[in-house]
Amino acid sequence: MSDPYTQGAMSRSFGNSYRWAQLVMGIVCMAMIANLQYGWTLFVDPIDARHHWGRTAIQLAFSIFVLTETWLVPIEAWFVDRYGPRIVIIFGSVMITIAWVLNSYADSLPLLYTGAVCAGVGAGAVYGTCVGNALKWFPDRRGLAAGMTAAGFGAGAAFTVVPIANMIKSSGYESAFFTFGIGQGVIVFLLALFIRPPSTLGPAIRKPPKFAQSKVSYSPRQVLTKPIFYLLYLCFVMVASGGLTLAAQIAPLAKDFKIVDTPVSLLGFQMAALTFAISLDRIFDGFGRPFFGWVSDNIGRENTMFIAFSTAAISLFTLATYGQNPVIFVVFSALYFGVFGEIYSLFPSTCGDTFGSKFAATNAGMLYTAKGTAALLVPWASSLAAASGWYTVFMIGVGLNAAAALIAMFVIKPIRGRHIAASQGEATPPVAAARAAE
Repeated sequence: MSDPYTQGAMSRSFGNSYRWAQLVMGIVCMAMIANLQYGWTLFVDPIDARHHWGRTAIQLAFSIFVLTETWLVPIEAWFVDRYGPRIVIIFGSVMITIAWVLNSYADSLPLLYTGAVCAGVGAGAVYGTCVGNALKWFPDRRGLAAGMTAAGFGAGAAFTVVPIANMIKSSGYESAFFTFGIGQGVIVFLLALFIRPPSTLGPAIRKPPKFAQSKVSYSPRQVLTKPIFYLLYLCFVMVASGGLTLAAQIAPLAKDFKIVDTPVSLLGFQMAALTFAISLDRIFDGFGRPFFGWVSDNIGRENTMFIAFSTAAISLFTLATYGQNPVIFVVFSALYFGVFGEIYSLFPSTCGDTFGSKFAATNAGMLYTAKGTAALLVPWASSLAAASGWYTVFMIGVGLNAAAALIAMFVIKPIRGRHIAASQGEATPPVAAARAAE
């Protein structure tokens, strides 16, 4: 099947400002669901202090959230490809509101887990839709567009970490769940009314991409027959497992390191180590997503993966060795998240380049389920930390990131290159003719 989204000569040209407006609305929607994942760590110990369920049982809710957020994205993305983004994002806004309201009343683990399911379904609907829409609107800048969209999810929590933490201390975690749940849901609902997909043929590409892309739009069924998909999936799982573990466990980790309230002064700011770390982590995470997306648009996806994954391995090793120093804890956790968040720009953009744009939302959604697979390791990491210490957990993360860097450079890069070259021969004659006319 030919890829109509890359037929620049045949496509309808939208105003450039319009597609950027669509991108900005998607970014804000992503920011509104960020706390469902990145704000969760603030609630773990307060919930345990109230109900004494234990960290492992409470963190199971986090794994349930990530599983439902990721594994249902292909289904939600199918609705996006078929019916457009607006209805799916509206559905997501309702679900994320219900989720945190349920959490505010949860007095049993089953009710907490039910809230996690609702949160995952809602967040997945918003996340998959916004990323997929960005890939379609920006076939010429996929890395940057996917990175900026994912940055909303990575950095969105940075602006609310302190207000949520303060509300938890002053009014209890229940009030924080209830208030922020309703506020986030309302904003997503309102923005959903204005989000649109590109036209049937998509926006014209003003500048050709620097690196080869597939000349064919592969259907989800076809994608599942390609070995390159499973290699990308494997790398995604290897890298995501460490980031999800650290995101979910950073507050308990700081508590075990006995540095939660230790004051840290950096760049003219002074905060408690945990609050400083979470805030800086979200900023670096958010900045890293578009930055590495832009870098990958210019030096290639796999080259960027190698740089980012290697840096992540070094950061985790430093945290494992010197993390009980509060300054190192803050600085290197921020550096780690700065290079971890890029998976949410590099993998979707790589997927779009490799399999085409027409089914970009669904195909990227299938790849995104790797995050859910990685989330299964979070409760296990918590148990391993209790049994063997955090050093063991960190060193496993070091090994996974180092291995992923090597796989990206020396396995994925040549195989994906051959796949894209082969797509040249699969393109239909009309596509070849259209390109010849450009």
